[in-house]
Amino acid sequence: MKIKSIYIITLVLAFLPKMQAQELLPLEDAVKIALENNYDIKLAKNELKIDELNNSIGNAGMLPTINALVTDNNSITNTKQTQADGSERTLDGARNMNLTYGVSLDWTVFDGLRMFARKEQLNILQKQGEAELKLAILTKISEVYLNYFDLVQQQQQLAAIDTAIVISQERVTTAQNRFSIGKASKLEVLNAQVDLNTDKSLQLKQLETLKNAKIRLNEILARDVQTEFVVANEISVDEQLKYDELKSAAENQNPQLQAQMLTKNSAEQQLKQVKAGRYPTIRITSGYNFTRSEASLGFITQSSNRGFAYGFNASMPIFNGNLQNRNERIAKVQLENANVTLEQQKRSLESQLNAAFASYTTNLELTKVEAQNLKIAAQNLDITLAKFKIGTITPIEFRTAQQNFLEAKVRYSNALYLTKIHEITLKELTGSLRF
Repeated sequence: MKIKSIYIITLVLAFLPKMQAQELLPLEDAVKIALENNYDIKLAKNELKIDELNNSIGNAGMLPTINALVTDNNSITNTKQTQADGSERTLDGARNMNLTYGVSLDWTVFDGLRMFARKEQLNILQKQGEAELKLAILTKISEVYLNYFDLVQQQQQLAAIDTAIVISQERVTTAQNRFSIGKASKLEVLNAQVDLNTDKSLQLKQLETLKNAKIRLNEILARDVQTEFVVANEISVDEQLKYDELKSAAENQNPQLQAQMLTKNSAEQQLKQVKAGRYPTIRITSGYNFTRSEASLGFITQSSNRGFAYGFNASMPIFNGNLQNRNERIAKVQLENANVTLEQQKRSLESQLNAAFASYTTNLELTKVEAQNLKIAAQNLDITLAKFKIGTITPIEFRTAQQNFLEAKVRYSNALYLTKIHEITLKELTGSLRF
């Protein structure tokens, strides 16, 4: 039987029972679970809700304030009054009451355009919240992808070791048969058994690695870490990524770059708000009030009035201890810092994109080389196994061919996984990671 056929059969036999007994976790389901359960995403969604609630014309100061007012003052006093003619009037326990109630309106109609700059800043803050939510989602999707495909890789390596065990077991059987008819020594049987035990030891270590990888993925999905499942057996790589397309997408969609652009825009609006302090502020005031007063002693024992009041007030700063100049200079420095940070973010993004694309192309070529090398190693092991069965090669030569096949399989799996890692990194940087 060909080694490739043995590997495929081993893969099916190794994981079919587990897939029947355990839940198959597709990548799409893993991402969905992570997005629903992840705490960082929940926090980002709540922060965005706060930004949306804050983004209103009322919070920007464009709407009037209307207040209902009630004031009720009462007193009981012992009063003595001396009149203009010299006569005196006294009253113990004199009661006095003054009641005022009504509605007032206060509306700032001009503040140097500060309110419009504030409203634009609130729009920007909401967009920043959206960018931060997108970043949290992309980061979590990327984390799920990386750990999911690491699990696939570990699964593939376990299958390769299982294949080696099948071949080693066949070698032990062949050696025992040869020994029973006198064509091999006991030493050959013992060496074959030692190599089989070595492969089983590798299998146990790989099972432990696989178990730990499952625990990590369960933790990322925010569910019971002991949840049993199996993943897909293949890693598919997108081989059509182009640097120019990736760079253009990153400039337009990278959430970190978008957030920094919005930070710069917010600093611009903050400077406009500070500069508004040089202009006058005009407010309209109005109201409807009712007033009633009563006194037990005096010329007027009771009075009341009601009516509409209106007016406006205007104020303009002339000198405030140079605070206006200081605040403007600070706002300009903050805007300059935002521009510097934006340029830094652009250079960092370009550097990350270049490095990831270089690693992607290198590992893509390496995957092709290792695929060809695996094919050769499998053919070599097929020929070696056939020769071993008829006794024309030594056990050492057979073991070498077997180890070469196992190493080739592991290298191919690693190269494929590394290529996928850099593909995921590139798509995360360009904000185009989907599921």
